[in-house]
Amino acid sequence: MTEFLKQTIGRRAVLGAGLAGASMLAMPSILRAQEKSLKVGVYGGYFKDSFDKNIFPDFTKATGIAIEAIAEPTGEAWLVQLDQAAKAGQAPADVSMMSQVAMLKGQATDLWAPLDMSKIPNGSNLIDRFVNKYPDGRVAGIGAVSWYITLVTNTDVFKEAPTSWEAFWDPANADKLGLLALVSNSFLLEVTAKTYFGGTNALDTEEGVQKAFDKLAEVKPNVRLWYRDEAQFEQALKSGEIPMGQYYHDVTGLAAADGNPVRSTFPKEGGIQDSGCWALSRASTKVEEAHQFINYMSQPSIQALLSRKVGTSPTVKRELMDLTDAEFAAVSSDIEPIIPRYDLYQTKSDWLNQKWTELIVG
Repeated sequence: MTEFLKQTIGRRAVLGAGLAGASMLAMPSILRAQEKSLKVGVYGGYFKDSFDKNIFPDFTKATGIAIEAIAEPTGEAWLVQLDQAAKAGQAPADVSMMSQVAMLKGQATDLWAPLDMSKIPNGSNLIDRFVNKYPDGRVAGIGAVSWYITLVTNTDVFKEAPTSWEAFWDPANADKLGLLALVSNSFLLEVTAKTYFGGTNALDTEEGVQKAFDKLAEVKPNVRLWYRDEAQFEQALKSGEIPMGQYYHDVTGLAAADGNPVRSTFPKEGGIQDSGCWALSRASTKVEEAHQFINYMSQPSIQALLSRKVGTSPTVKRELMDLTDAEFAAVSSDIEPIIPRYDLYQTKSDWLNQKWTELIVG
């Protein structure tokens, strides 16, 4: 697997699932010291390298604000660090890229300084769902990047692309599926709700969640692998050993471009769109610089650049960008997406994990 694929996957496992993993030390890479500076937390490896090369220098040129990029540790370790530091009046980073569940957990302790949208005029470019708000309406975070999990197939085994997530339930696909192993990163409850129960609002009640679990349990005979190691599933998909499943749209596209017999399909019910937010620590003294940074990152031209250079899906409206149809299709889709019910993973985490083990992967 190329370094690009490894780093794309690694960064996403951290951001999307909040999985506990080997934490890397947060080592800053410091640009030349200038009067104005900002510490920005981003995921390490390829992701951080791309920002250091393609984004941060131009931001500094445009604003005179030097960026000190911090490689965030994995899982929710960074949220804990930021929270503990804020209680002591410290900010390990001023602005950080945070998962949606981490955003909700940070809201619970008022960790995020409310953003002044009058200082982020480019905020009007954003798709509404990428403006993260406190319950009282204060803006807690702004969509930084997003990505899709889609229905993937081996083209040697499946000559025709499936059109619906219903393919996962088709008895013809017995022992052919590779699915993500956790309730909190597979988002299969949401897929089930959208496919069979009219939408993710079917998960508003425990009774509704139970119905989705019962329906999802019908998929079990078709599952060959519940995977945590994405590289393992990717190899099995390429070889045709496990010819169908769920995987990252951009990575699958890269594998196809390398000549592998794989395809990514946005089902009619939509791909699963996950995302990360820029959020400002309440302990930061760099409020002005942070607003300039978030405003800069919300430009359509920067979102298009991220799509081209980092493989992320834009958080701003498509019509504002100059992405070609092919460039847009490589990272996104016009089909209305399935948005994860992050609120459930914050409020019902233990119950969901218990049910998941009992009914799905047990």
